[in-house]
Amino acid sequence: MKIYSWNVNGLRAISKKNFFQWIDDENPDILCIQETKLQENNLDEKLKCIDGYYSYFSFAEKKGYSGTAIYTKLKPLSVKHGIGIQKFDTEGRILILEFKNFTILNIYFPNGQMNDNRLQYKLDFYDAILDYCNKLVNINKKLIICGDYNTAHTEMDIKNAKSNSRNSGFLPIERKWLDKLIQNGYTDTYRYINPDKIEYSWWSYRFKARERNAGWRIDYHFVSNNLIDQIKDAKILTDIKGSDHCPIMIELD
Repeated sequence: MKIYSWNVNGLRAISKKNFFQWIDDENPDILCIQETKLQENNLDEKLKCIDGYYSYFSFAEKKGYSGTAIYTKLKPLSVKHGIGIQKFDTEGRILILEFKNFTILNIYFPNGQMNDNRLQYKLDFYDAILDYCNKLVNINKKLIICGDYNTAHTEMDIKNAKSNSRNSGFLPIERKWLDKLIQNGYTDTYRYINPDKIEYSWWSYRFKARERNAGWRIDYHFVSNNLIDQIKDAKILTDIKGSDHCPIMIELD
C-alpha cells in the first residue's frame, strides 16, 4: 500500500498542472492533500469525484485559505474533521480517517512566520496534536501522521541552516517539538529508511531556490512505533513540479 502526501498550494491550481495524469501514473492507494484553498461551494465535480477514489475534505472558515483533502481507494470506517478544539478546527487543517489497520491524520500544520502570536498558535497546535495522538495510541491505535509540518527538524533537513536559525520553521523551540514527538514514540519514516540522505520537499518561489536546490524538508510521514515494522519504503518525489512543495510517499507492507 502506497500513501502519498502533498501540499499542493491550491487544489484548483494544481488541477491545471497534470495533477490528474500524475494520479494515474502514481496510482496512490491514499493521497493526502494540504492547502487546498477551497470552500465547499467552489469544489467542482472533477476534483470531488476522481475515478476509483472516495474523497473527503476539510474546509477553513476563511475563504481561499488552508484546507485539507484525502483521496482513498479504501473506504474508511470513520471520518473526523478536526480534534474537537475550535480554535484549531476552524482552519480546516486536520482530516482524520480511521481504517481497519491504521488511522491516518492528514494535517497542515500552521506557519509561525507572521508574528509572535501566530508562532504561539503553531506551538499550541503542535501540543494539541501530540496529546490527541497519544490518546489514540493508548487505546492501541496505529497512526500515520502525515502532512506539511512547517518545520525542518535538523541541519540535514535544510540547505541554509545558519541563515535560517532565527526564522520560524527552523527555530530551536519548533525543532524541539519534533524531538518531543519522537521521544513520545513516533518515527520519521523518511529518516528511518534514509538515515543519511539529504533531500528537500519545499523550496521558496524566490531566488530560483528550486533550481539551486536551496530547500527545506518540512513534509513528513510520522508513524506511531507500533506501525514501524510495516514501513517498506519512504521517498520524496523531488522531480514532481506544480507546487512549491513536492509529494512524499511511504509504502506499507
